[in-house]
Amino acid sequence: MLFRPARSAPQVPVSDATTALRFEEGEAERVERAARRSLRAQITRLERELSDAFVTAYPMGGLEQPHSLAGQPRLLDLGELECVRDELAGRVRRARETITERADVQERKRLALELMLLDPGSYRFARISRHELGEPGCGVWQVRPRLGLIGMLMGWWQVKLSSGCPLAQGRCLAVAARSASGLAKWAARESSGW
Repeated sequence: MLFRPARSAPQVPVSDATTALRFEEGEAERVERAARRSLRAQITRLERELSDAFVTAYPMGGLEQPHSLAGQPRLLDLGELECVRDELAGRVRRARETITERADVQERKRLALELMLLDPGSYRFARISRHELGEPGCGVWQVRPRLGLIGMLMGWWQVKLSSGCPLAQGRCLAVAARSASGLAKWAARESSGW
């Protein structure tokens, strides 16, 4: 075996070393700027996808909101930008999973409604709300006997859509409010000695 003597590092004049160091620093800054630009573009794309997912999921019940972290405005370093990007990617993935699950549930409910409409007698007293179908409003599709007890005994079943949302202040609440105000007036008369 031949042994070669160790070579020493070439001697670079001090002025050339300083120039090389400046070149490396400039190159590092250029690479870091390019990495920042790339990460900001990825974050922008993920935020756009998350906002699209939020708009899509809103009629289905919306998405869960993240916990807000209060912090001072500052310039994030590369590691923090990567953490923001990864957190956004996770939120977009969870949002898509939620939307897919809710769409599957709505599709199953639509299929059940179609079966109810085809054969109401097999789905006696079944109820499916418009909300479960992904439709706006408060109505409920339900299978009911056509003529009450006679329809139940004869097997005459029908699917009906309820009229919708109840009134914001129903009749019973208005009567209770009037009776409560009347009771207050009566109590005031009794205490004054009438």
